[in-house]
Amino acid sequence: MLFRRREAESRYQKLRVWLWPRRSWSRSTRYIIHRVRRLSATPHAVALGFAAGVFISATPYAGFHMVMASTLAWIIGGSIVGAILGTFVGNPLTYPLFWVSSYEVGHVILGGGPHKAPADLWSGDFHATINQIWPLLKPMTIGAIPIGLALGALSYVLVKPTVNAYQHRRRALRARSDALGTK
Repeated sequence: MLFRRREAESRYQKLRVWLWPRRSWSRSTRYIIHRVRRLSATPHAVALGFAAGVFISATPYAGFHMVMASTLAWIIGGSIVGAILGTFVGNPLTYPLFWVSSYEVGHVILGGGPHKAPADLWSGDFHATINQIWPLLKPMTIGAIPIGLALGALSYVLVKPTVNAYQHRRRALRARSDALGTK
């Protein structure tokens, strides 16, 4: 290989760099932004991946959003990078809104009935089993589907023309610079 390291990094070194960059966080952030700008995927694929990430963000499975969004984007033919970016719609400011609304919508879909707290998860140590958590997760999961579909569709409609305009502008700038360079 032309640009291979002389000495291969150990797994520990790779993990350390993945968790804490060599140079700085700002340099790593600029690199990621640069890579996102250079995405060669079609606007449809980027928007579809972003919509998949937004859809998954509405679910209550916070620790698995990136993996689930990447898998969904791969299945439907969207951009995996776009899906990971879409998961950032779910953040500490939006999660309470997503979770409360998904629980309420899921509760209505499942038949409503008297509204009571599904489980007391905060008493003492957190040793909840799936039987204690499921009455809370079931309506949240079911309610997240229509909310996620609506948010995903809205994000697709907003992201696709934005990516399309950005890619056209970038191509025009490149063509202009190539034309000036050849004269």
